[in-house]
Amino acid sequence: MKTFTVAIERDEETGLYVAQCLEIPQAISQGRTEEEAIGNVKEAIELALEHLGEKMAKGKKTVEVIIE
Repeated sequence: MKTFTVAIERDEETGLYVAQCLEIPQAISQGRTEEEAIGNVKEAIELALEHLGEKMAKGKKTVEVIIE
């Protein structure tokens, strides 16, 4: 199990709640309620992790970077 931080805000134009994973910026979704947006962004996180895993399996190199 992994824990991710999700930012949620209500779009004033559409009235929808927008949820974005801070650790995986491409994992973003929306919903009519906060609960729906959270459920949808969980799915987006899972899909993004699956996609990243596929890239890693193809030999994509990763490095750790330290910011001070």
